[in-house]
Amino acid sequence: MLALSLSSVGRSLTGINIVGPSNAETAPPANPGMYQLDITLKRGHNLAIRDRGGTSDPYVKFKIAGKEVFRSKTINKNLNPLWDERVSLLVDSLREPLYVKVFDYDFGLQDDFMGSAYLYLESLEHQRTLDVTLDLEDPQYPEHNLGTLELAVTLSPKEGDFREAQQHSSMRLSDVHRKAQLWRGIVSISLIEARDLQPMDANGFSDPYVKFRLGHQKYKSKTIPKTLNPQWREQFDFHLYEEQGGFIDITVWDKDAGKKDDFMGRCSIDLSPLSKEHTHKLDLPLEEGEGMLVLLVTLTGAAAVSISDLSVNILDDPHERHLILQRYSVLRSFHNLKDVGVVQVKVIRSEGLMAADVTGKSDPFCVVELSNDRLQTHTVYKNLNPEWNKVFTFNVKDIHSVLEVTVYDEDRDRSADFLGKVAIPLLNIENGERKAYALKSKELTGPTKGVIFLEIDVIFNAVKAGLMTLIPKEQKYIEDEPRVSKQLLLQNFNRVRRCVLFLINAGCYINSCFEWDSTQRSICSFLVFVLVVWNFELYMIPLVLLLPLAWNYILISSGKDTRQDVQAMEDLLEDEDEDYDKDDKVPRPGPSEDGRLPESHILEDMLASWHFEWIRVMLDPERKGFINKLYAIQDVCISVQNALDEVASYGERIKNTFNWTVPFLSWLAIVALCVATVLIYYIPLRYIVLAWGVNKFSKKLRDPYTIDNNELLDFLSRVPSDVQVVQYRELKVDPSHSPNQRKKNNPG
Repeated sequence: MLALSLSSVGRSLTGINIVGPSNAETAPPANPGMYQLDITLKRGHNLAIRDRGGTSDPYVKFKIAGKEVFRSKTINKNLNPLWDERVSLLVDSLREPLYVKVFDYDFGLQDDFMGSAYLYLESLEHQRTLDVTLDLEDPQYPEHNLGTLELAVTLSPKEGDFREAQQHSSMRLSDVHRKAQLWRGIVSISLIEARDLQPMDANGFSDPYVKFRLGHQKYKSKTIPKTLNPQWREQFDFHLYEEQGGFIDITVWDKDAGKKDDFMGRCSIDLSPLSKEHTHKLDLPLEEGEGMLVLLVTLTGAAAVSISDLSVNILDDPHERHLILQRYSVLRSFHNLKDVGVVQVKVIRSEGLMAADVTGKSDPFCVVELSNDRLQTHTVYKNLNPEWNKVFTFNVKDIHSVLEVTVYDEDRDRSADFLGKVAIPLLNIENGERKAYALKSKELTGPTKGVIFLEIDVIFNAVKAGLMTLIPKEQKYIEDEPRVSKQLLLQNFNRVRRCVLFLINAGCYINSCFEWDSTQRSICSFLVFVLVVWNFELYMIPLVLLLPLAWNYILISSGKDTRQDVQAMEDLLEDEDEDYDKDDKVPRPGPSEDGRLPESHILEDMLASWHFEWIRVMLDPERKGFINKLYAIQDVCISVQNALDEVASYGERIKNTFNWTVPFLSWLAIVALCVATVLIYYIPLRYIVLAWGVNKFSKKLRDPYTIDNNELLDFLSRVPSDVQVVQYRELKVDPSHSPNQRKKNNPG
């Protein structure tokens, strides 16, 4: 068992250099059960160079039994860093050595390994403070000299009952774990513009974008092509975990197709001197580059986020629930618009999980995410039917957010293994109902083993939720760069084809009215045409858009589902998953009778030939100069893949708005169309256009740093595409998994 707390370390005595186990002069007490290990990380000497400037940005990690128990702060640009950090650990066995690893912090990239060493606890004298020098080594290159670390270490036996100490350690760990997750405030950054950047391309311009990092939180801005004075007008929110603030690292890059992006400069923001609840305008000159960035930074207080046990939660208290209902009542619709609501998630237990360890069991823990808010439970060791009984509370900033609950298996020596996941839109939640959700794969397209039991409550203000729908959607933390995927490219191609076929079929239907294929249809169409043209007014345009919404609502109310396209998309995703799992072992059908291959085979052959050519060039030293062209082809494929996805998504979102896929959004569209109809009916068009133009021209004069947005596109971004509808659909759960009945065969 391990526990983490700050403490002081006693007086240093004779320095020693420990390289392996040895017999200690002072014999330990007979089986004391627990030990307290006090460590002072002093300094490093002659550490390895990992940056191109001839320096490094080192930090240190401590691990025991494969679990990280400490991470130091980062010392920038220093090969002889001075940390002087203290930590106290509670350990129950001296057989596991302390594993010390040093890394070079690289913003936006994977951190570089700088060396490691072992401190064998069995060799330490008890109740004495010892100076220790560790020689850092790289296991792959043991002959390299990577410098040394200086520590002061004190090992003290803990007297008393082992079980009491173990329980105390567990409680301290739980408290530290809880505090480490809860943020103390929000940092909102508006990236406005940059000025006089350095030209990096042959045309005298650059294609700049910006990366932000605060701890593990990362954001990446959009790329502005061919400019030295880009304007982004983007906003990002960071969680602030430290009372004293912290530093936000910022780097500027030039996007290059087919080769590594060029570094253009860096800067940082010290949050400690910035006052809260106030917007600060910062002009930051770039180091190691030219120009400056213009930012707006706002620090706000902590949101209502919490972790508690099942017996303690706010919504089960009638008084607290009443206060929250009052807080989000209609009467307070225009107070603090960003505070839309609150969601409480009870993570009860899971059953029938996949065995991820060689012992036939798993060490599961659960991660709950809402947009960029992320909390997690403790780990239940060696169990396939774990019980967590934790309650998580989040503030809701966008009612169209999706709650993601993921179960992982904790591993000692590597990153956690994925066990299953569910995605639940907040608007789909049935308040207060304890439900069993079947776990899905990472892509959320198919089932995996196990179920999870959740009880969720959402309280929100509908007026605030509707208004926040018309502002830009919050961006997720920076994710992995997109890659070319045969399955994804084919899927997007088929989605676009379905949208195009819909338009072609609609055009053919209209043309059939002119061709008198059906006399009755053509007569009715002609009468409607004459009636509409003769009496046409501009207000009829939004009125006509209300008709398909009303028609589909009547059909759905009568039991006729008009959303067969989503079922077709689900079948398509399942077929592609099966094709992927088979790894193309099943022979493909040959050409059709006219000798043409299907579109899917053409895409497959194109990607296969590109991949073969890439491997051939990599293996041919004389042709490696050609690799840049292949990277350029890859960038083009990614662009085509993303463009197809965007076109198909917008088409599907428009269809799903009229199909009542999300009733809240369809009602919101009805309200907007009704308001537009009334305005156009009573107010002359010239006044409406004049008001729109005056607002557009004066917007930047009234607020030079306003974030531009398009309300229609922001609305559509909240409507799920067909792929997302499939991902959010609940799978059927085996009736044997009762929400109110626990598994009796719960392995411990």
